[in-house]
Amino acid sequence: MPETVLTAARTVLSRNPGASLSAVAAAASVSRATLYRRFGSREGLLRTLDIEPDPDSRERVLTAALELVGRDGLARLSMDEVAAAAGVSRASLYRLFPGKPALFRELLRAFSPVEAIVETVLRMRDRPPDEVMPEVARAAARALAGRVGIVRTLLFEVASASADSEEALRYVVEHLLKGLPGYLADQMAMGRLRPLHPLLAIQAFAGPIVFHLVTRDVAERELGFDMPVEEVVTVLAESWVRAMRPLESKE
Repeated sequence: MPETVLTAARTVLSRNPGASLSAVAAAASVSRATLYRRFGSREGLLRTLDIEPDPDSRERVLTAALELVGRDGLARLSMDEVAAAAGVSRASLYRLFPGKPALFRELLRAFSPVEAIVETVLRMRDRPPDEVMPEVARAAARALAGRVGIVRTLLFEVASASADSEEALRYVVEHLLKGLPGYLADQMAMGRLRPLHPLLAIQAFAGPIVFHLVTRDVAERELGFDMPVEEVVTVLAESWVRAMRPLESKE
């Protein structure tokens, strides 16, 4: 293939990363069939030019995968079906995500509150629990806004501990270990919180918040509950802080 064709393709794709093979062919003054014979597909041309798939592909793949995981579960997720639903080729999908474990890990990173929690703890790690934990709860609630059903599905898949979810589970553990357990252990050592295994402390903290978020729609619909979410999680977090204070400070 003449270098002039590749140059034309680079120019077109630099201006419009989503440009079709027909647009590339027109700019290169060759037929679309000629490009297909040489490269096999648009993705083949991208590989030759060492250009990543168009920027929107990643978001389309994640959206499609999320819907399919929610419908069928991770074990039955088909990468071919994800590619078709996202409107990308199988080759492009695997360039973005080498397999189901990598794809599921990114789903969890994109749609769970882990990143928001870690960022909050690291930013406020020198502050006392009565300031940090309510803010952690609010950050998690904001990250979960409109996504409770999604996250419930993702967490269920993580809890299944399947081979496909192991990478995502490692991501959760490794990221949370950077923040919350270490922070809690430090606060316990300083006497601000009573001694308790950090895992149990996190479960005691997260359980009521997650339960509220999961049941909130029913509470609003059936009971007329209308207390703002951030206010609710703040109350729950403050209750946790009071319960976790050393016994002598409660007297």
